Amino acid sequence: MTAGRSRAAGPAEPPAPGPVAALREIGFWLERDRAQTHRVKAYRRAADILAGLDTTELDQHRATRSWQELTGIGPKTAAVIEEAYSGAVPRYLAELRATARPIGAAGAPLRERLRGDLHTHSDWSDGGSPIAEMMRCAAALGHEYCALTDHSPRLTVANGLSAQRLRRQLEVVAELDAELAPMRILTGIEVDILGDGSLDQDADLLAELDIVVASVHSRLRDDRDTMTRRMVYAVANPNVDVLGHCTGRLVEGGRGTRPESDFDARIVFEACRRYGTAVEINSRPERRDPPSRLIQLALDTGCEFSVDTDAHAPGQLDWQGYGCARAVAAGVAPDRIINTRPVDDLLEWTRTHGT
Repeated sequence: MTAGRSRAAGPAEPPAPGPVAALREIGFWLERDRAQTHRVKAYRRAADILAGLDTTELDQHRATRSWQELTGIGPKTAAVIEEAYSGAVPRYLAELRATARPIGAAGAPLRERLRGDLHTHSDWSDGGSPIAEMMRCAAALGHEYCALTDHSPRLTVANGLSAQRLRRQLEVVAELDAELAPMRILTGIEVDILGDGSLDQDADLLAELDIVVASVHSRLRDDRDTMTRRMVYAVANPNVDVLGHCTGRLVEGGRGTRPESDFDARIVFEACRRYGTAVEINSRPERRDPPSRLIQLALDTGCEFSVDTDAHAPGQLDWQGYGCARAVAAGVAPDRIINTRPVDDLLEWTRTHGT
């Protein structure tokens, strides 16, 4: 598996990882390839079970080859464990590594220029993995920085963070940031744009964060004037840095499809330009948001962009290639994309844009 800035494949691991690392890496490749959720969970659950055993328990199961006596470990995951303990790369992992292909090959030169990801989720909201696992994967992929942007409180279906929970999360991030240096974990949130255009979190707390992505998640069928007004108010807010998945559309996937919200994109993108709010090119395959015609309109309007994964699992952190390919196809230059900037320049921009 290729490591570092080439970003052609997944996170760096030793050629023959231990059992826990092997199981988690299999989960990574399955997530990356958009495998069914139950398949991914089987390997991640087995890794968590194994990681929770003490040395005596591990030695006992290893001696008796009784891994399947543990609830949550089946024949396939037991085989991976046995092969990893033998010092070999498990066959299934070797197969996944060998068959992995670059994502969004047409966007590869731009992806090389990206320094980080500004829209990711953890199991503190509706992501599937702990913060540490997400951020260690980001570091292994070669990111210089990665923003953690879990949801805001009114999005209860996504277990959005109250101000109190968000402050607790900031403490966790500070500790992990020191551990993962030199990669930087940027503090952030994906804050919901409410019906009147206000933001679903305390303004003083938003001002403390490194990155604020503002997105519409509710009342997606508001009439054109209402939706336009909501989005303009949001992007004009000095705390907002990025307008997330602006149309809210879904074009495929397990959640079905959903049409674009109706809004005056010329007015919204002009507000983004005027107030210095970047337009997100969301890399999720089921979103592909904005549509190509709106990327072109935002480009012509003079907007800046952010190419983000909106990752909810470690393997999805490697999806930036999808967004890069769409940005390249639209002719978006790297200097118009804020996450091509070094972290200090990016944070200076977040402090001063729109002023």
